[in-house]
Amino acid sequence: MLKYNIQNLTQNNLTEHKDAMGWFQHMLKRLFDIVLSFSGLVILSPVLLMFSVILMFGRGPVIFRQERVGYKGKPFTIYKFRTMRIDAESDGIPRLEAERNRYLTPFGRILRKYHLDELPQLWNVLKGDMSFVGPRPERQYFIDQINRETDDYRYIYLMRPGLTSYATIHNGYTDTMDKMLRRLELDLDYLDKRSVGLDVWIIMSTFAYCIRLFFCSRKHQSK
Repeated sequence: MLKYNIQNLTQNNLTEHKDAMGWFQHMLKRLFDIVLSFSGLVILSPVLLMFSVILMFGRGPVIFRQERVGYKGKPFTIYKFRTMRIDAESDGIPRLEAERNRYLTPFGRILRKYHLDELPQLWNVLKGDMSFVGPRPERQYFIDQINRETDDYRYIYLMRPGLTSYATIHNGYTDTMDKMLRRLELDLDYLDKRSVGLDVWIIMSTFAYCIRLFFCSRKHQSK
């Protein structure tokens, strides 16, 4: 059902990368982001309120804020529901996903499992910090590590960071440097081939993935 012509999407032999979207598609993409993010915030407001109330009973803030590097290399503040204990990264050293998992709260583990902690980023999309589809924004600490391996990360700054991406669907959370480099490769392939149609396909695939994850989890729990 969810098919799109993405032949050679993961085979990137280019040394230079260029945004495949023209000005008109950029305009449509931004309009789509504004309408969908505003609608999402309104429709999901009861869910956002419920999650906020639950998190109020725990220690720490409801919303987790963190600086990420975005479009044109400019830093911005990303918003998430808090999923970890307040002592996570208390030493100031950023950690990869696998290392941070041991700091997850019980409710935070549920939010993280179904990517529900990302819902506050609808506000980032509405503000223009992010888009629905684009490379996931990274922290400067990890960008510096990636830049030691390749100089291609500069092309990522041609795009607004996204809530989801082709790399997110097929590469998952990046908990190793190898996965970070693989994600970069997929993000650059997206840059070379992106279109509004491809964005719609990625969003539909992400939605299908989340639904499948939910029902697989329910099926496993019923056994």
